[in-house]
Amino acid sequence: MEMNQTQRLPVPQEVAWEALNDIALLKQCIPGCESIEPDGENAYQLALTAAVGPVKARFKGRMALQDIQAPQSYTIQFDGQGGAAGFGKGSAKVTLAPEGDETLLTYVVQAQVGGKIAQIGSRLVDAAARKMADAFFARFTEAVGGSPGDAQAPDSDNNDNTQSNGATGDGDEGGGDDQTKKRKRSWTAWISKS
Repeated sequence: MEMNQTQRLPVPQEVAWEALNDIALLKQCIPGCESIEPDGENAYQLALTAAVGPVKARFKGRMALQDIQAPQSYTIQFDGQGGAAGFGKGSAKVTLAPEGDETLLTYVVQAQVGGKIAQIGSRLVDAAARKMADAFFARFTEAVGGSPGDAQAPDSDNNDNTQSNGATGDGDEGGGDDQTKKRKRSWTAWISKS
C-alpha cells in the first residue's frame, strides 16, 4: 500500500514540528491510540485498536524516528502485530515546509499488511488508512490551533491514493501571545469534546 498526502497546518513550521514530536498530543490525535511509551532514543512502543472492514483488532507495535532533520523532516519506521488479525509494517516520510504563517505537511507512506487484514482486499485497507489519516489530521490541526476544517490538501498531483479535505486555512495567526492563547483555547475545546 502506498499513500501520499499534503496537508496545510494553520501554524508556523516550528510549532508544527514541536507538535509532531509531542507524544501526549499525538496519543490524543491518533484514532484508537491507547498508549505511546518511550523505547530507547527516538523510538516508541505503542498500542492501538483499529478496524479495517470487518476486522477489528488491538495492535501492538514499535515506531522509530530516523533521518531527523529538525524542523524539516523525519522518517517513521513502524511495525505492528494484531494477533490473528495480522500485521502491518512500513515507513512514512514526513516533511514540513513553511508557507507564510502556515506549514505544508507532506507524507509518503509505504506499508505492507498481512494476515486477515490482507485477505479483506486492498480497497478496504486503503479506505481504512485514509479514514484514519483524515481523522488524525482533523484532530491534530484543531489541537495545534485551528479548526478541523483548516486542514487542507493544496496539491492534488499525488497518486490515486491521495485524499484531501477541501477546506481553507484561516491564516489568522496574530502575534505570539495571541497564537498561544488561541492554541490553548482550541486544545481545551477539543479535550472537552472527546
